[in-house]
Amino acid sequence: MTTIKDIAQAVGVSCTTVSNVINGRSGRVSADTILRINETIEMLGYVPNMSARSLVSSSSRVIGVISHLAPHKNESIVEDPFHSAFIGSIERTLSENGYYLMLRTVETTAELVAFLRNWNVDGLFFTGVFQDEFFQALSELSIPIVLIDSYVSHSNMCNVGLEDYKGGYTATRYLIEQGHKDIAFASPTIRERGVVYERFLGYKNALAEASLPFRPELVFEQELDLNSTVSLGRKLAKRNDFTAVFATADIMAAGIMAGIHEAGKKVPDDISVIGFDDINLCQLTSPKLTTIHQDAPLKGKLAVNFLMNLLENKKIEEREVILPISLVERNSVKKI
Repeated sequence: MTTIKDIAQAVGVSCTTVSNVINGRSGRVSADTILRINETIEMLGYVPNMSARSLVSSSSRVIGVISHLAPHKNESIVEDPFHSAFIGSIERTLSENGYYLMLRTVETTAELVAFLRNWNVDGLFFTGVFQDEFFQALSELSIPIVLIDSYVSHSNMCNVGLEDYKGGYTATRYLIEQGHKDIAFASPTIRERGVVYERFLGYKNALAEASLPFRPELVFEQELDLNSTVSLGRKLAKRNDFTAVFATADIMAAGIMAGIHEAGKKVPDDISVIGFDDINLCQLTSPKLTTIHQDAPLKGKLAVNFLMNLLENKKIEEREVILPISLVERNSVKKI
């Protein structure tokens, strides 16, 4: 393996000079020497020893993406296409800034402590955080933290969120405008002060605004895994007390549509379906899924920008950004 000493000998300079060029401290090094060092690095295929560098600088160049919501059974968070797009955007933007990504699921405070004890990460992104003991533990950390889609706040943290309430309201209002009066709501577990809860409030208030009664029997809380959502679709197909379903995630909407079709009914002729996220899958379902759009890549990029500012101790005027939603009409909702 090529070392700094090898490069120094090949160029005819000291190891200190090579190290300074590699680490961006080349103010006193001539342009010609910098060029020759960089050419030799490329020619010899030198790869920096990140472990050794982190010991010297106390920076690992590693950023953790921590999901506090455990995926169903043996599934991974990246099996959800929305999270895949979002995490992919984070990884790309981190790479552009010279950092590396580590993805973990951490359910308890004890697991968080063990993780931080074993890994020297420079900063953390957290998804699925609520106002509880786990958040209290986060608030006591001195490491830079950016929350994603969280309805909790702390003066030392930043947050990138979405118009979740407006999204739930807009989806439900659209169904009402298409003539639907009996509208089911399908989501993962509804927890107060969470993303799903805000979308649920939007759903309920759109019904109230239209003088339509809220019917608890039309609320279906279900895991997001494929088998569970398809099973829910088959269950919904057997009922005749609603004409449309608002699912708070496209992956759930797609599973429900598959289950409805398996049960011998059609979307949207028998049951209309609207989703949330606008992932690529929406254009592969049959029919194509009407949904609420959010910009996952932009969310990831803004989250990294926040973290870079925290790492560089830059002044941050606004520590929260809320991204807009929009309605995308396709073919899964019938006008009645």
